[in-house]
Amino acid sequence: MPVAAVVAMAMVSSLVSRSSTPVLSCALTPSRLYLVKSVIFPTLRRNPFTKRNFKRSNCTTLLLGQEYGNKQVVTVTPHLYDYILTNVREPRILRQLREETASLAGSMMQVSPDEAQLLAMLVQILGAERCIEVGVYTGYSSLAVALILPESGRLVACERDSKSLEVAKKYYKLAGVSHKVDVKHGLAADILRSLIQNGEACSYDFAFVDAEKRMYQEYFELLLQLVRVGGVIVIDNVLWHGKVADPLVNDPKTVSIRNFNKNIMEDKRVSISMVPIGDGITICRKR
Repeated sequence: MPVAAVVAMAMVSSLVSRSSTPVLSCALTPSRLYLVKSVIFPTLRRNPFTKRNFKRSNCTTLLLGQEYGNKQVVTVTPHLYDYILTNVREPRILRQLREETASLAGSMMQVSPDEAQLLAMLVQILGAERCIEVGVYTGYSSLAVALILPESGRLVACERDSKSLEVAKKYYKLAGVSHKVDVKHGLAADILRSLIQNGEACSYDFAFVDAEKRMYQEYFELLLQLVRVGGVIVIDNVLWHGKVADPLVNDPKTVSIRNFNKNIMEDKRVSISMVPIGDGITICRKR
């Protein structure tokens, strides 16, 4: 990198650290130049979802290069995410479940409120009546879906952990949707195979996968048999905390998700859209 560029970046970094006014900075990579508009918010806010104070950090906009049409892309910072969450219509029963789950081990596995709202909207747009969830945990996303299903709707909820499943079942009952949810305790792949063997192929409208990452490809193949043409399969955690884009990270789960993303990109049986919400989801529509 030219010395002048390094000096310029250092000067901009110094300005950003001392100023509360918008400044323009540059991030240089070997192949692209990104312009970053940074605004510092030094005040404290209380997030209504986490109920914790946090310091507002830089709210940045990336200006991509000419190959992307000089498009501006928003980077979600804590300050901006706080704003997003204030625009989520979270039912009280979901909030109660989220707050109880926050005190449990593995609470990071719960989907975010904005993601759950998107899943519920996809189900509504599809007019779905028959759904599958692979990996329920304490039931936040499955409850969000069950709440908007019609009375005749059915959600097959697959979960191997009995302890977390008890929490989910408690909230299905509290929400008055237990009659819509067919709880399946066991290994998801075995449950999906049993549904196929029972003659339920091509009879489901929607599926959501948030389970063992190294099993994603197998889950996907089984769900392709169960979901009808025009139905939707949503895969969670496809960005995996950003690790999938780091060639230096090669642990088994990251490699599995990276390979799955590559396979799904080349799979002509589905139309796809990767969406950077939560930890990243890929929406697949069966052709």
